[in-house]
Amino acid sequence: MRSRWIRLAQTLVGLAIVGFAARALIGNSQQLRSQSLDWQLHLGWLILSLGLTWSMYFLLVLAWRSVLQSWGQQLDLWSAARIWTVSSLGKYIPGKMWAVAGMALLSQRAGVAPWAATGSAIIMQVLAIGTGAAVAGLAGVQTIEAAKPGVRAGLVLIVVGSLVAVGLLLWPPLLSRVLRLGAPETAGRRQPTERSLLLGIATNTTAWLGYGVALWFLARGLLPQAHLDLRLAVAAFTASYLAGFLALLVPGGIGVREGLFILMLQQPLGVAAATFLALASRLLLTVAELGAAVPFLVFPRRQARVPS
Repeated sequence: MRSRWIRLAQTLVGLAIVGFAARALIGNSQQLRSQSLDWQLHLGWLILSLGLTWSMYFLLVLAWRSVLQSWGQQLDLWSAARIWTVSSLGKYIPGKMWAVAGMALLSQRAGVAPWAATGSAIIMQVLAIGTGAAVAGLAGVQTIEAAKPGVRAGLVLIVVGSLVAVGLLLWPPLLSRVLRLGAPETAGRRQPTERSLLLGIATNTTAWLGYGVALWFLARGLLPQAHLDLRLAVAAFTASYLAGFLALLVPGGIGVREGLFILMLQQPLGVAAATFLALASRLLLTVAELGAAVPFLVFPRRQARVPS
């Protein structure tokens, strides 16, 4: 019964985000048609953006593998990267949990206990949401308050709440409860080590910052005249990505992410430039995700395996 209410709450939040994003996109359509766009292509900046995004993927793979290892599960790095990148494509299927299910299935084929694969994936997702909310609030507080005066108190509460929530995951009773809700089969198992959880927190925080810098590189490579502020790039990417993730019914958060992205950047960049950058960011992320998974799909003979 409790899980049903949780799913209902997630669905309502997702629908609210979808409606909010749709309203933003429709409201900006007239301004978009009236504005001109001057863009240029600087390939070097785009390569830097893509390379940095892949580097963040690598860090997240290491953190997920560390959680598995703290549960006594061992995977070689190639196998861990294969499972993480291929299963991540499941987020483009409505429901978002297909990525977790795919990770559990591929890990089981590799000899990893399914409960450990599912539990570690859930831990990483919870840490990603908590650290992402804190990063978005800290990076965007000045810009958002300038656009919407009086919201600083709310942003401070979000940041403090996110930091407290992430910190409480280091408390074994709460972590055990979170795992029982998301992966009941972990009940009675030993918990991940504090070291692996701290690594997950540090890695997810670094990844959000890295993704924001990658967006800043992308803006430099396509809209050098826009002069996108680095802190705003971090805030816009993180907040919009989280909004897309929380919209459970929308595959890959398509439309939701772009709507909030445009809303956050339309004032400093203009609607046309913000829309162009939102679409370019979506394209780059799709290329990055598919590109990361392709080597493991093209060379399937090297099967995922547990080191002896």
